[in-house]
Amino acid sequence: MNRRTWTVVSASMLALALGVLGATLPVPMVALGPGPTYDTLGVVDGTTVVEVEGLPVHPTTGHLNMTTVSVTDRLTMFSALALWASPQNQVVPREPIYPSNMSLEDIQQQNSAQFTSSESNAEAAALAELQLPATVVVTSLVPETPAAAILQPGDELLAVGGQPMSSVREVTDALAPTRPGDLVAVQYRREGEVRDVEVPLAARPDRDQGLLGVILGARLRDGDIRISLGGIGGPSAGLMFALAVVDKLTPDDLSGGRFVAGTGAIEPTGTVTPINGIPFKMRKAFDEGATVFLVPEANCAEAVATNPGGLQLVRVGSLHDAVTALRSLNTGGPVPAC
Repeated sequence: MNRRTWTVVSASMLALALGVLGATLPVPMVALGPGPTYDTLGVVDGTTVVEVEGLPVHPTTGHLNMTTVSVTDRLTMFSALALWASPQNQVVPREPIYPSNMSLEDIQQQNSAQFTSSESNAEAAALAELQLPATVVVTSLVPETPAAAILQPGDELLAVGGQPMSSVREVTDALAPTRPGDLVAVQYRREGEVRDVEVPLAARPDRDQGLLGVILGARLRDGDIRISLGGIGGPSAGLMFALAVVDKLTPDDLSGGRFVAGTGAIEPTGTVTPINGIPFKMRKAFDEGATVFLVPEANCAEAVATNPGGLQLVRVGSLHDAVTALRSLNTGGPVPAC
């Protein structure tokens, strides 16, 4: 074999090896992109997403769609390059999405827990917005706080500091004058038995008041609200779930027949907090026909910079803001814009 032939053969073998590696060798990257969007007023896989029993339910029109982000894992060099070149996707390091110190099962459980929390937070926020009689319940505990050794998930919180409780916000208000280390009287019901205890309050770095040390939710006192949507993870559907509950339990039509989409995690008090992936969520909503998109106020700058076209971006800081904005939109009034 002469030198020229040997050079050609060597180059071909090297190209083949690189091709095999590029097509099979995984790289520590994932691709983010537009994920499915679901109408929280509708039916998914034969199941009503938000169903209410025990109270009059009013007809709704239009859409109130929650939005998601897709994650493509196990990228090879070639697939990463192809997705990087696509304007629909963003290739990012894998570590922040799938931390190496957590198993895939742990990450899935965490995402599922966040989604379940978004459902219970949405119910609590909607009940507070509608001022409906509710039972405040312990949904989970804050580890290494005094309350974690006293209360349990499922306990019904009847009174805090001698004041009867009918919403999560009332608990927050009752604790406003307290400080870490204070003792607070708590009355709760467990398995039909009413108990009275004093709970030492814990500290929280972002506020001066005492921390009870439990995560609270609220349940409809006379009736039942069920939010059913499987296979989704993360907390960002909370706002749209809460709006669906409000829409079904009030006579006015929040969407006004429009295709409204949005995103935002929600706290039991109704506060809407920022989320990730808003460019992908807006793109999918726009492609599906949405004309209005509800944006957590902290995400407004990013939303404006990545608006895919004709979406009207409505700024919201709470569930009440969103309800008020949609009602104003229906009457031709002003709405807070990003």
